[in-house]
Amino acid sequence: MANMSKAVLITGCSSGIGRATAEHLAGKGWTVYATARRPESIADLQEKGCRTLALDVTDEASMAAAVGAVEEAEGAVGVLVNNAGYSQSGAVEDVPLDVVRRQFETNVFGLVRMCQLALPGMRRQGWGKIVNVSSMGGRMVFPGGGFYHGTKYAVEAISDALRFEVAAFGVDVSIIEPGLIKTSFGDTAAHGVGEATSADGPYAEFNAAVAKATADAYEDGGLAKLGGGPETVARAIEKAISRRRPKTRYKVTASARIVLAIRRLLPDRGWDAFLRAQFPSPGKG
Repeated sequence: MANMSKAVLITGCSSGIGRATAEHLAGKGWTVYATARRPESIADLQEKGCRTLALDVTDEASMAAAVGAVEEAEGAVGVLVNNAGYSQSGAVEDVPLDVVRRQFETNVFGLVRMCQLALPGMRRQGWGKIVNVSSMGGRMVFPGGGFYHGTKYAVEAISDALRFEVAAFGVDVSIIEPGLIKTSFGDTAAHGVGEATSADGPYAEFNAAVAKATADAYEDGGLAKLGGGPETVARAIEKAISRRRPKTRYKVTASARIVLAIRRLLPDRGWDAFLRAQFPSPGKG
């Protein structure tokens, strides 16, 4: 189609993967709409060739307005990159349910609603790309990360169903599975453990250890050496939206490939034994 839109709408561009992807794609000539809850946090991306919009993936009016703005200017959202998300850690029993709901609202429900809003335009033009940023954590679980991993498992399942459902309309769906990416993500995740969990009680020592392990992983630990910067994810996203027949999944960094290979080879109890060497077990010690 002569007027087919290939405009890219990216969620969560204030830092990390979203910001790197917006800059990278704009530099490659794509029409990029970078978004964030606070538009002032991404104002400088305009100097990199991006157009900026306010978008909060936990707010229906905000999501509809952002998609509507792109459709008014371009005809359709040609490419949707669902990147917005964060990690909430802590023992399952210890994390308040309202905190759990916020995690799913951002990482899952916002992603689903963005797909629902963008898909009609993609179907009308017979072409579209949806890229959902998951994690290696969508295919394995670390202790203390049950809710974050739960959101990423959900993203994987929803993406697999969606890929089948929209293929005949000319829409491709790809999943990005980063390993350890050196951004502020780790600091935010580690800080969030203490804010959401109790300072004493049966899981206090465990939660503290999870927070420390999360922070250490993003410093100079062994896993960090197998990680990469956010630009490595940006390049994978570019591949997913540029290819006529993209992969269904893109593992990003050696950490993702190695950890997922270990998980695939080990039975459940073997994986549990492996993790006991890395994390303290609540109730023991």
